Amino acid sequence: MSPCPSHRSRFPHLTIALLWLLVLGGCEQGDRSRSAAGGYQRPPTAVIASAVVQRPVSDVLEAIGTTQANESVTLSAKVTDTVSRVRFEDGQFVEQGAVLVELANAEESALLAEAEANVDESARQLRRLEDLYRKRAIPVSQRDEASAAYNAAKARYESLVARLDDLLIRAPFSGLLGFRDVSAGTLITPGTAITTLDDVSQIKLDFAVPEVHLAVLQPGLSLIARSTAYPDRGFPASVQTVATRIDPVTRTARVRAVVENKDRVLRPGMLLTVALQTNERIALAIPESALVQRSGRTSVYVVVQQEDGPALAAALRMIETGARYDGWVEVLRGLTEGERVITEGTLKVRDQSPIRLLEGRETAQEAAGGPRRPRRSA
Repeated sequence: MSPCPSHRSRFPHLTIALLWLLVLGGCEQGDRSRSAAGGYQRPPTAVIASAVVQRPVSDVLEAIGTTQANESVTLSAKVTDTVSRVRFEDGQFVEQGAVLVELANAEESALLAEAEANVDESARQLRRLEDLYRKRAIPVSQRDEASAAYNAAKARYESLVARLDDLLIRAPFSGLLGFRDVSAGTLITPGTAITTLDDVSQIKLDFAVPEVHLAVLQPGLSLIARSTAYPDRGFPASVQTVATRIDPVTRTARVRAVVENKDRVLRPGMLLTVALQTNERIALAIPESALVQRSGRTSVYVVVQQEDGPALAAALRMIETGARYDGWVEVLRGLTEGERVITEGTLKVRDQSPIRLLEGRETAQEAAGGPRRPRRSA
């Protein structure tokens, strides 16, 4: 008796699913058999590698410093008088000797003109008496009296010139002026602030360094200063002076460096971070992207030949690192010059897994090398 058609078509989808499971199970078992027999191998992973090279390296000591002007002064008057004219604008750059403020000088100018006339008159009188004295027409005492009168008139004139000069406020050195604090007609006295003047062609940078680093601090030591106002720019500087005393509270030594500031972008009072370069040397280095951190230890994947063939493989190797700087890291132990380490693709490889180097990328990575600015110590 043949089966009922309704029974044969009741579960058609279940029958098809069972058949597919049997087929897939047989394929998977076959793959495992081929893998065990060595017939299946994992395809090589595409990676980028960089050679271990020798590069300039230095330890970097970081600190925070405050800038000061090379020269700074608050300008004021020497006498009590009224401002007659202001000859500068806020923030103006002035040369040494430039007149900034004129005080009222009408009385002094009149007295100076009178003194100048007295000098001329006494000079003429002295010349006439000297001619008569040479002809023995007058006694020597009369000539001496004329000479004394001339010297007195000249001294009076020079005194008024100095007094008149005190009524002119001049720039004692070249620099940038601050805000103007007086106007024409202001009555000022000695000590009244007129404006500030700062020489910012060079900037003094003061910062503190722990006494444990005192042995490496010396005049001429190079450093790099950075400001949050100019995040993409470094300001080269050099140590000028190391303080003769150690702060007994903080146990730090005050250091003063000099920063060239020809374009006058740095101003007094700015906060700069300092990277002091010490122990400059040539050492092995690799790109920082090659580092692999596992279980608190630093490793890299080194490009090696596979043991059972000419293909390349990634070998995990523990290394010891030193200073890190601008994307590079110093290698103290574990690598030799010329070896290649994987810089891109480390997340896709395992120890002894096959790899394939992308052509042309390694050369480009090495061409980007050269002396770099140290970033921070290890």
